[in-house]
Amino acid sequence: MQPPKAKRIPHPHVLHDHVRPDDYYWLRERENPEVIQYLEAENQYYDAHMRPLAPLADKIYEQMVARIPEAENDVPAVRGPYYYYKKMDKNLQYPIYVRKRATSRDELATASEEIVLDVNALARDGEYLSVTVLRISPDHRHLAYLENRDGTDKYTLCVRDIETGEMLPEKIENVFIYESVEWDRTGEFLYYLTVDESQRPYRLWRHQIGHTGQDELLYEETDITFTLSLAKSRSGRYLFLTSSTKTTSEVHFIAADAKTGSLQVVDERRAGILYEVEHWGEDFLILSNEGATNFHLWRCPTDDLAPSGRTELFSYDKSRYLQAVYPFKEALIISGREDGLTALWVYRDGSLTRLDWDEPLYTVAMGHNLSYDTTEVLIEYESYLTPRTTYLYHLDTNSKTPLQVAPVAGEFTPEAYRQERLFATAPDGVRVPMTVVYRKDAFANGPAPLILSGYGSYGITSDPHFDATRLPFLDSGIVFVTAQVRGGSEMGHDWYEDGKLLNERFAELTFTTHLTLYIVFH
Repeated sequence: MQPPKAKRIPHPHVLHDHVRPDDYYWLRERENPEVIQYLEAENQYYDAHMRPLAPLADKIYEQMVARIPEAENDVPAVRGPYYYYKKMDKNLQYPIYVRKRATSRDELATASEEIVLDVNALARDGEYLSVTVLRISPDHRHLAYLENRDGTDKYTLCVRDIETGEMLPEKIENVFIYESVEWDRTGEFLYYLTVDESQRPYRLWRHQIGHTGQDELLYEETDITFTLSLAKSRSGRYLFLTSSTKTTSEVHFIAADAKTGSLQVVDERRAGILYEVEHWGEDFLILSNEGATNFHLWRCPTDDLAPSGRTELFSYDKSRYLQAVYPFKEALIISGREDGLTALWVYRDGSLTRLDWDEPLYTVAMGHNLSYDTTEVLIEYESYLTPRTTYLYHLDTNSKTPLQVAPVAGEFTPEAYRQERLFATAPDGVRVPMTVVYRKDAFANGPAPLILSGYGSYGITSDPHFDATRLPFLDSGIVFVTAQVRGGSEMGHDWYEDGKLLNERFAELTFTTHLTLYIVFH
């Protein structure tokens, strides 16, 4: 069977006296019978060539499904008198959010479970459903959440009474998909972001629960290149509104218990300066790239934002890429990257300490932590060979306790596999890291098949993660390689800058490894 061949119809694009030909522009016409006919021919060609592989595809699919655990629960996170967590059942399409009332983690085994939200109960047969941004009110009585049924970024804000299960009259439309809803400190007000016609979050509103009149508009971003995001400080005392592009940001704040009043700005936006703000004790913490490509951390009194009153918590080190700060009453935890790996540092009493892990390749991140006053911090850890493991890090003793290892259906022996890091030399001489995972016996009979992947854009990273559905491929002798190419942030913020705009042409890889591999899929 010969592949279909699309006809060519000249269509020149003219911009700034430059002509760019596009002979296939006509394929944009979705209702054109010739376009539909061509697409159907492409599908028939695909089906004809893939049909002989259907038994193999079915077998691989069955092996992958067999690796999915029957059920999986998150580790409960403490907040006030409750422990909150999410449950996933293999036979259900959506998660169930629950909580238990307990004074300590030791009581959870016998504590009764209360449903906060069963997303499956919201679903309708055959209809798309997305639920995001779940926010518990400070008094633990109400749940605010977003739902969407049309696949856009325009969501509806809903409020549920957790104790009675009843829905409140609140139904607020056109709320952005994420980082867009927060309670005030009293549970009387909700702050939320709405989108414009292009689905850009651009307005911040304040809504009083039970109020049926017009909500109060607190801020509108008029520069269409900037988008808004909303967050509450971990202490619960402040709300932060960030207006940002990829290269510039501006943060406003308001006290979380303010029933009236306007936002204050921390630093006016300046081109090329990115920063974010948190609250700790009586100070604001400012994580900024001003004069520090990989960001440094400052503190200043909440009542004195002048640059002259700011102090650096610790000296800037360009080998550390600081990405976020998590204040707890007893200490700070800072997440970022170092040596091409994710990293967590603990800051207290003027000292910064990096948390150590045993494996050479891994991914570590903050877990679902809801409390500011706690001395128990949830940390998520995984690697190619270690399923996602939740640790309880004790701030008071600087020790780690494993709480839960994600279940793996079927037999899994980590010692049968190997993970390592290799480097490829790019045309400009830069060494580009690659992570590799395979069975130890993959090369017993010579070269092995390889699946190579790489993504370098928007600063997105490709870090080692455990995937049980990858095991059938590893067991069949396939080697997985992930190239951490420039454009991501694996090696710091410079790694992202070096893969964009005029630098992009230098980011092309030349793979030279000490393994004998050949590519069967890309």
